[in-house]
Amino acid sequence: MNWIVSSVIHKGTKRLRVQFGFDTEMQLAIKKFDGVKWSKTLKSWHIPDTPENRNSLDTKSVEPKPLQEAEKLADKTPILSVKAEIIVLTPISQEVLQKIEQYKYWMRSKRYSDATIKTYTEALLSFMKFYSYKAINEINNIDIIVYNNDYILKKQLSASYQNQVVNAIKLFFAKIEGTRVEITLIERPKRPKLLPNVLSKEEVKELLNASKNVKHKMMLCLIYSCGLRRSELLNLKPNDIDSKRGLVLIKQGKGRKDRIAPLSEKIIDMLRIYYKEFRPSFWLFEGQEQGKKYDERSLANVLKQALSRTDIKKPVSLHWLRHSYATHLLESGTDLRYIQELLGHKSSKTTEIYTHVSIKNIQNIKSPFDDL
Repeated sequence: MNWIVSSVIHKGTKRLRVQFGFDTEMQLAIKKFDGVKWSKTLKSWHIPDTPENRNSLDTKSVEPKPLQEAEKLADKTPILSVKAEIIVLTPISQEVLQKIEQYKYWMRSKRYSDATIKTYTEALLSFMKFYSYKAINEINNIDIIVYNNDYILKKQLSASYQNQVVNAIKLFFAKIEGTRVEITLIERPKRPKLLPNVLSKEEVKELLNASKNVKHKMMLCLIYSCGLRRSELLNLKPNDIDSKRGLVLIKQGKGRKDRIAPLSEKIIDMLRIYYKEFRPSFWLFEGQEQGKKYDERSLANVLKQALSRTDIKKPVSLHWLRHSYATHLLESGTDLRYIQELLGHKSSKTTEIYTHVSIKNIQNIKSPFDDL
């Protein structure tokens, strides 16, 4: 759809400013967005600047107006006192949209996780929008290099995101016949070697004790005590807890793998207290509505609230608790192979990164400065 969209900062918030000529159908379309507002200052509609809204702006089914009309409208609009990034959104062709739907259908048939399907689809949409003026069979390897330079690097997007795009592109073009893209020649970005963020045992204790709400504390304690990912915690069901054997069964974790993790006696006692008070019906941790899974964003807020009650100034995330669990196990003498199993890592190389942040052996090294 040819409407002019500007990414602006309006009243301290990132918004998408949407401009188009007078048209009743387009007004009805823009009003369907959550959080849409009319601004007298901007003299246009504006909506939250999110990837979902950027995607949706390309797919609203209303009659498009000529681009020239939108450009004339933009020329008459007063210049804002904020930095604006003009994005002229061109619709993706129906051919490409159909291919992407086939791509999603194929991934589902291969039992890719919903999270992977969503990630790959959004990454592929980003690439296809960049080349919306090209047919699929005209895209080649040079186009991928140009996209990396003129979009990903220009916008200072992470190497991790770039790698996701590469994964999505390679898988997509491997399934599309008659294209000019050579899969084997697509290069992956060099990823920075980052160490995992780890809290000390004292900091973990302070953080976990900061939550006074029984459910909130239980969730944070279970993440740390078992090294769980956020999604793994929220996907737990009451029957996954085996208190007699002192185990928790983690079903279909990352990579669709089941695994088990030991439960400490303290955690089992806490779970009994929690269960008596909340009586979860389907999920172990449910939201305000019974039978509905606890929301991921709400869980992030639980950590944020607990952190605000401590003296910890680090930008702690839920994954820090998992990193801390692995590091503390290593420092207590647990074999690296067992830690790999407990975390559900496919490769031992992933687990070996914790050896670089463990202080057990490093603290025993005597600095030559002491001998001066």
